[in-house]
Amino acid sequence: MNKSLGAELKDWIISIVIAIVLALFIRHFIVELYLVDGPSMQPTLLSHERLVVNKFIYHFRTPKKGEILVFQYPRDPSRDFIKRVIAIPGDTIEIKDGHVFVNNQLQNEPFILSQTRGDYPLTTIPDGHIFVMGDNRNNSEDSRFPDVGFVPFDLIKGKAVLVFWPLSNLHTLP
Repeated sequence: MNKSLGAELKDWIISIVIAIVLALFIRHFIVELYLVDGPSMQPTLLSHERLVVNKFIYHFRTPKKGEILVFQYPRDPSRDFIKRVIAIPGDTIEIKDGHVFVNNQLQNEPFILSQTRGDYPLTTIPDGHIFVMGDNRNNSEDSRFPDVGFVPFDLIKGKAVLVFWPLSNLHTLP
């Protein structure tokens, strides 16, 4: 039995509308794709790599130290930054003599290629905020600078989970 052309067209339109609504829902609430722009996360992430970001996870828990996440730049929420969580609420952070200390413990950061320049005074991370830094510490605008500062939870967009492009660099993130 053949469907009439009108019924078949209606089925196609309904299918397309459902697909668009589903895609928008997934992009808004579940995952989003991001482009790495700049050297601040080298060597972990390279400029022009593309990431899958889990936007769902932080609805159920807060960020953990060491996670790489995307957040809105506090001075211009239309810009997104990608950085690593170094300290969470209640932690203390200090940078001295090129070393990062969280809760007075020297951090083991094998992903850092060069010693961090500059010092940062002993500071406690306030509730509802995190302290983030790029892996390329000497070429990163991050929580050490007043324009970024402590990142409030409500500016966090999601956790970076996968580099998917270029295919030769395909890998999951810690």
